[in-house]
Amino acid sequence: MWDKKKPDTPQAAAPETTNMLANKKSTDAMRPLDATPDRATGRLGSGLRVKGDITGTEDLLIEGLVEGLIQLEGRKLTVGTKAKLTADINARDVVVYGYVKGNVRAKGRIEIKKDGSVIGNLTTAQIMIEDGADFKGSIEIDRGGPEEADKNAASRAATAG
Repeated sequence: MWDKKKPDTPQAAAPETTNMLANKKSTDAMRPLDATPDRATGRLGSGLRVKGDITGTEDLLIEGLVEGLIQLEGRKLTVGTKAKLTADINARDVVVYGYVKGNVRAKGRIEIKKDGSVIGNLTTAQIMIEDGADFKGSIEIDRGGPEEADKNAASRAATAG
């Protein structure tokens, strides 16, 4: 009698698949801008506190508290709405939704969103500060890529000759 009845595993698996898809959608909403599925994105949750240096080779979303130095050469750092960072930051791109106290250097772009707050000096090629954002410090636009180096070398050669 029990042998003739098929197990209900396909029916039990279907709701889990639906839940996994629903969860995937919610994690996509949390994914930092410009992140793609093939790029790894690390996450430091709101219940975590780090005192020390963070270095990495993947994009990072921070929602917790961090004190120290953050180095993500060639990668993107997203400071979440609940994040509180007392740190110097060096990354390709930095997007701030939360609070940062420290100097921020980005080779690409720094964005301070509406409810974001930065106290410190910014060095970047591009800057965007939304209405409602808090910022106290200085901004240095540094477009120091290969093109800039070529211009400087050409101008030195012209003045030397």
